[in-house]
Amino acid sequence: MTRPDLRGLRELAVTLGIGALGAGLFWLVGFPVAALTGSAVAVSAAGIAGVRLRVPDWLRNLTFLTLGINIGSSVTPELLATAAAWPGSFVILSVTLIAALYTSRTMLERGFGYDRPTAILSSTPGHLSYVLGLAADGRYDIVTISIAQSTRVLVLTVCVPPAIALLFGATGIDMLPATVVSIPHGIGLYAVSALLGYAFVRLRVPAAYLLAAMAISAAGHLSELAPGRMPTGLITGALVVMGALIGTRFRGTSVAKFRAAVLAGLAVTGVMLVFAILGAVAVMALLGLPLATMIVAFAPGGVEAMAAIALQLGLDPAFVAGHHIFRLVLLTFLVPMLMHQGRAPP
Repeated sequence: MTRPDLRGLRELAVTLGIGALGAGLFWLVGFPVAALTGSAVAVSAAGIAGVRLRVPDWLRNLTFLTLGINIGSSVTPELLATAAAWPGSFVILSVTLIAALYTSRTMLERGFGYDRPTAILSSTPGHLSYVLGLAADGRYDIVTISIAQSTRVLVLTVCVPPAIALLFGATGIDMLPATVVSIPHGIGLYAVSALLGYAFVRLRVPAAYLLAAMAISAAGHLSELAPGRMPTGLITGALVVMGALIGTRFRGTSVAKFRAAVLAGLAVTGVMLVFAILGAVAVMALLGLPLATMIVAFAPGGVEAMAAIALQLGLDPAFVAGHHIFRLVLLTFLVPMLMHQGRAPP
């Protein structure tokens, strides 16, 4: 028999304890989406300080399944009716995404001295595992790329909720069903979602477990085969784990390199936000969609975090998640094209 990984369990317990503490403190001060934002800040600070942290893959996938099932339960026929406006919004998202990528790449090359591939991979707004895979295959500066990317995710996770709440206010609308899903139905949703998620992973579908759970939950809710929302305590725990997962990406490195990569990540985040807001305003003006929803949909954060934030603020999580998944699919094809353009001729 294999011995349990006691060190891994201790690191996981420390990580979740720090995340829960941060979530509790943020809840006490009234910070929006406290379970997610407080956990992300606390675990990030601990990682920067050198604390050994860990969120295992099985817990990450379980968290994505939980959040996906909860988001999927908000899908109604009325929400699906708004999908008629999505293609026009996708076009604007594509234009602003490409413009932001070229602008960020140029800024990192000229202002930070990055080589072309590192500049492209550091400024790609999302698809982190895909980006780091490309970096590892090409033997690029994976530490710099990882820190710059993690800075973007952390900043947007922490800043988007209070910014939306301050500018627009939480809508107060509960997008979820009033009843809690039964235990047998919940187990069924997890089982089928996990199977589909595994298939999506094999097919290299972005955000595989989240997307699979959203699809299965939406189908179960619309068909009344598995109606109901996830328990509040379970969702709070999933948000704490999600925040901890974001925080664990800050691993120990030299102070100088860490500072330089964080500054690059902040600069890229600023550029991406400018173009995201421009795109959101354009969609609002042309299609009449709510600006708060569009900002969260266009903000270049993680799809799981942004969809969870939308749900917590009473915005349309299906619309938000759809736009972030579209962005990831677009980046899947766009990044290799940009990398190919960046290669020196033979």
